[in-house]
Amino acid sequence: MNIKWQQIVLTTLLIFSMNQGFSQEENTEKTKFTEFLAKSYYSINFGAIFYPFSNDNLIDGFETETFSKNRFSGRMLLGYKIKNDLSAQFGVIRPASWFKYDNVNNIGYDRSVWINAWSLSLKKDFNLTDKMSVYAEAGIANVTRIGFSINEQVIYEDAHFASFLYGFGLQYWLSNRWRLSANGTFMPKSDKYNQPSISQASLGFEYHLQQVDDKTAEEYANNEYFFPKNIFQVSYGTGALGFGMNEFFSMNVKVGNFESFGIPVFWLGDVKAQHAFSLTYQRLIYRSEKIFSLDWGVSATYFQSQQGKSDVFAFSIFPVLRFYLYRNKNYDFYTNYSIIGPAFISKSDIDGFETGPKITYQDTMGFGVFFGKERAYNFELRIMHYSNGNIFTRNAGVAVPIQFTLGKTF
Repeated sequence: MNIKWQQIVLTTLLIFSMNQGFSQEENTEKTKFTEFLAKSYYSINFGAIFYPFSNDNLIDGFETETFSKNRFSGRMLLGYKIKNDLSAQFGVIRPASWFKYDNVNNIGYDRSVWINAWSLSLKKDFNLTDKMSVYAEAGIANVTRIGFSINEQVIYEDAHFASFLYGFGLQYWLSNRWRLSANGTFMPKSDKYNQPSISQASLGFEYHLQQVDDKTAEEYANNEYFFPKNIFQVSYGTGALGFGMNEFFSMNVKVGNFESFGIPVFWLGDVKAQHAFSLTYQRLIYRSEKIFSLDWGVSATYFQSQQGKSDVFAFSIFPVLRFYLYRNKNYDFYTNYSIIGPAFISKSDIDGFETGPKITYQDTMGFGVFFGKERAYNFELRIMHYSNGNIFTRNAGVAVPIQFTLGKTF
């Protein structure tokens, strides 16, 4: 069963959030959240994940005596407060590294099982004190499992199915913005898809966006800090320079015998783009006093694959988080980050790799400056990635190398 509700939900939320910026009374300086954003929050949690894979999951004639289990995992959520004590949540649970069957049949075969779960749920809060609350959560999850083969024989098959999801937790309110959380999440086993239960125990936090008052918003609007209302950018990248930035920020740099050096905040991909050209437009939704802004954007990208010289086109709509790291009288230096931007890609399988459906996601990150009189110009270094976030079993991913970007603000 092909489940595409995650893509529909993300696209709907993104478009609704953008439309809120135009449908409400115009805040020309964008120093107040839209109505949608003012009721939103995000949650980041880390802990241990448990899924009792065993030899019983493998076909007859294959087994191992030992397994490699890295329990560390994360859960990331975006939430929207329907009421003060009732929220809708969308997010993902996944391990930091995959469960592995060691030395299958004692003939040297080590094989991993990949597991990933995107969820849509309702969360109900119950206040215990002014600072303490508990919650219950229920919803549906899209579980994707990538099994493995040996010598072209399927030993543990791939699976893609819907599952119920349940959760509970305890929260301590540091303020109206910050809540510390202890969480438990559970998905039952599926006999039909030969899938053990999945459970996670984690610790983390929720950050709730808070609307500023009119006086504060006006003070922000009249300060000296520059935030572009519109940006148009032209970008070009070439694989001839390598994929060092992509590898470093996806923790795939090889240094000596160490194969996982870097910072794990982005993704690489099996398909490599040799040439890439992009046109991008971004528009301001919200700006803080000095450090942070939120934009929405649209882009059109052409890339040619490195291996098979395939010509591919991609079109995306996406959010952009921008953080200003340094400001002086000549330029403003920033970093930006954009994930899960709904995208259409013209080919589903590229260079023999199964990249999944044509409806996918675009991710970007980069560093840049605004410079010139009235900060009219922009230069940026950017990397890109296309994949479906393991929503589907086919998800090879596309790595676009570092792009040199010139922009004009207006």
